[in-house]
Amino acid sequence: MKLEIAADGGVSTLRFKGERLDAHNSEVLKLKLKEIFEGGAKNVLVDLAEVRFIDSSGLGALVSGFKNAVACKGSLALAGLQDQVRSMFELTRLNRVFDIYVSEEEALAALSGKK
Repeated sequence: MKLEIAADGGVSTLRFKGERLDAHNSEVLKLKLKEIFEGGAKNVLVDLAEVRFIDSSGLGALVSGFKNAVACKGSLALAGLQDQVRSMFELTRLNRVFDIYVSEEEALAALSGKK
């Protein structure tokens, strides 16, 4: 698992590189999201295009990131969810909490207008 971070047009993009977001690596994502928001980022996009499996720990890390975003008066969006991962968001109704985009490009276009 690896995380890549890029900034583009006022949006910080965190690309999760790995097929599983679970108890073995979710803490790294949670801490990195906290660090990004505490560093002054307002709009953060997490690209999960490579993730084929997510468990409750992975969902928890993203919810924690969402709470950090709210505390910093920012936003956290998701992109590139594969079918199995999207199903987990629908099952837990977290699809009603997060802004979820089909692709990173679509998300960047939507988020670039937010201040």
